[in-house]
Amino acid sequence: MKWSEFEGELARRRDAGRPAQFWWRDDDAAAVLPSVKKLLALSKANRIPLSLAVIPAGAEPGLFELLHEGVTVLQHGTDHRNRAAAGEKKTEYPAAEPLAAALARISLGRDRLQALAGESFLPVLAPPWNRVRQDLLPRLPAIGMRGVSAYGARASAEPAPALRQVNTHVDIVAWRQGKRFIGESEALSLAMKGLSTAQTTGWLTHHAVHDAAAWDFLERLLTIGDIHWVSAREAFSYTAPAHG
Repeated sequence: MKWSEFEGELARRRDAGRPAQFWWRDDDAAAVLPSVKKLLALSKANRIPLSLAVIPAGAEPGLFELLHEGVTVLQHGTDHRNRAAAGEKKTEYPAAEPLAAALARISLGRDRLQALAGESFLPVLAPPWNRVRQDLLPRLPAIGMRGVSAYGARASAEPAPALRQVNTHVDIVAWRQGKRFIGESEALSLAMKGLSTAQTTGWLTHHAVHDAAAWDFLERLLTIGDIHWVSAREAFSYTAPAHG
């Protein structure tokens, strides 16, 4: 798919009174890196709300001094350590771990981010590798979590009472191909698929591993008109619909 086709579809949606609705999540934030500074500058310059998924255990206090008013901090696990058993896909929350231990770790991370980020923090869990045990979900509201965000189509908008799920649909990094940019055509095609299946299409970025092509693509995407970018607070609001 080409930019002209993509922008044409965005214009058609605008003219029909149903503009494309996107949200933006960036994962693995912790250190004050040049790449995170670039990410935040792009968000601010284009006035695009950014949901920054921060790893609580490794978060540097200086990171939060860089945030602008358009940034919402989400919780990216607690320490981003792979605890998977042999044969299990990477996860911070393995099937064999007692639920109480996983919940205690999430709660600890929540408390640290709340202290560091203050009002910028939204208690939404964006689990590392986009994987979380389903039996954890009903227990998250009891420790103060309001939402969960993974990748791909979700099974339900509310996987547990008082817990909203809003996923991402377009990861611009090709992880199994040297962590390169997935390519313009592939990214735009995934976005078109998201537009056809979800009211709110989520873009997923990873500032620390972006190559030049990924940055170029992101810079162009953020300057396109005919898009309604929503913040995490809007996407996870219980007073407004958030589909997809």
